[in-house]
Amino acid sequence: MFSNESHGGARSRSLVVTAVVVAAALVAGWFVYDAHRGSDSGPAAGLGPAGTSSATPAAGGSPVAQGDAGGTPRATSATPTPTRAKELAGKTVVIDPGHNLGNAKHTAEINKLVDIGTNRKPCDTTGTATNAGYPEATYTLDVSHRVRALLQARGAKVVLTYDGDRAWGPCVDERARIGNAAHADAALSIHADGAPADKFGFHVIAPKSVHKGMADTRAVAGPSLLLATTLRSHFNAVTGEPVANYLGGKGLTIRDDLGGLNLTRVPKVFIECGNMRNAHDAAALTNAAWRQQAAQGIADGITAFLEGKR
Repeated sequence: MFSNESHGGARSRSLVVTAVVVAAALVAGWFVYDAHRGSDSGPAAGLGPAGTSSATPAAGGSPVAQGDAGGTPRATSATPTPTRAKELAGKTVVIDPGHNLGNAKHTAEINKLVDIGTNRKPCDTTGTATNAGYPEATYTLDVSHRVRALLQARGAKVVLTYDGDRAWGPCVDERARIGNAAHADAALSIHADGAPADKFGFHVIAPKSVHKGMADTRAVAGPSLLLATTLRSHFNAVTGEPVANYLGGKGLTIRDDLGGLNLTRVPKVFIECGNMRNAHDAAALTNAAWRQQAAQGIADGITAFLEGKR
């Protein structure tokens, strides 16, 4: 859920120079963070209109199968990579499955306000669902398990903020603390959006540089942005899912109103893997084969970030 969490030679040369400058700044931000790593650790879209009509995604953006029973997932522009050597040995990754199926039965607990630095927000929310009733919390835990298996095969230590073993929660501030306590090299919160039905595509959310109350992301905002852009590229390449046709159309937002990001002391981002209220995205999100591709794209993005690649 949207979460509680070239034309012309001169212009081309200008774009290249800009890209190089931005890349250099991001890398510099990583080294600043790495040097200090030993230290202590939009408004939510909500449930959009559940209309039955939806816009048709751009070419290559629509899955062709729905449900776990079978079917072919959408075409991809990259073949999922096989299990690789232990290139992530010594690295720790924290995966945060968004929401919890039990939250709906514990409204008093999840509505309790917690301090996220910039303001106070509810402990957690129930998350969204497809129009057919497939819950976001089911999706996020399934994909988190798949990502964990891929990263562990590459030698990483993987910590889940919860593993279906809690009646509700954890609260957003606790989710951040788990990543901090693990001294994660990278952390990722997995979600799916609940935007209006005519919106489609995925987007990644990076933390804004903030220093207020309990929130201090100054050391990790740069590395987190690098993680976000790297993840965006790999997720799109493996799944074929287009970047969101809303929120500016670039598949990336920077926010200071999410507790899971405000309170992080390690590089961390959110990914909204698609819009559960859009028929085309819902067909992908409910397809087991596509969810494996989503996990592959996420694992590849995290691996590239940890290896200093793009």
